[in-house]
Amino acid sequence: MLRPQWIGMLLLCLLVAGVFAWLGQWQLSRAIDTDPPPAGATEQVRPLEDVVAPGEYLGEPLVGQRVTTTGTWVPGDFLIVASRYNEGVEGYWVTGQLRLDGTDAPTSIAVAVGWAPTEQEALAAVERLEADAAAGDAEPIEVGGRVISDEGPSLPGKNDDPQTMTRMSPAALLGRWHDVEQLEVYRPYLASAEASGGLEPISSPAPDDLSTVNWLNIFYAAEWAVFAGFAFYLWYRLARDAWEKEVEDIEDAAAEGSGES
Repeated sequence: MLRPQWIGMLLLCLLVAGVFAWLGQWQLSRAIDTDPPPAGATEQVRPLEDVVAPGEYLGEPLVGQRVTTTGTWVPGDFLIVASRYNEGVEGYWVTGQLRLDGTDAPTSIAVAVGWAPTEQEALAAVERLEADAAAGDAEPIEVGGRVISDEGPSLPGKNDDPQTMTRMSPAALLGRWHDVEQLEVYRPYLASAEASGGLEPISSPAPDDLSTVNWLNIFYAAEWAVFAGFAFYLWYRLARDAWEKEVEDIEDAAAEGSGES
């Protein structure tokens, strides 16, 4: 172990272990939120533009934040999302494209307008909402609710209708909307607190308060500590294997010498 080559190897292992230790400390620093949002912060109604910008991901502390915004419904873009539960009962959401008012560029957000227990009732609500939106003289309306992260699109099952949506995904809705050229779109969606078109309000309780400790990051920090220790063990194991091989060669040479004599 005192030979120059193994001292050099030890220095290399020290460098690697130092990098691992730094990564572990970095993970540990991210594991504890020293400035968590106050309890009940999501229940304070805020303007949508103060919470998230178009195209941005919604930060975890802001999921479920109550917001308000103003806009008009885009005709032809009321779509149904299946397999939505309301108080444990499966049904359908009617969604719409809300074109926001007072923005520099055309900007929209997907809104879950309300819930219906059957597809027929959801289709009837779509007809009523479309008729109101197509009137053309509708004034901008204020919509309030909870802003929620995009669920992401999903592939249909083998025997499922590919046109049936079962995930609340603004990305998937965008592919079916009209008048989307040069349109800015919010990644999250808005679950409206008040239903319209004869729909029932969507049950959207306040999110649970977040823990200030991220146990996954603590686990990662422990992993980096193990990796740092393994760097030293690797140096010891390589040096020992080299020493054992030299001892074995010496014993073999001694055995051959005694056999010749």
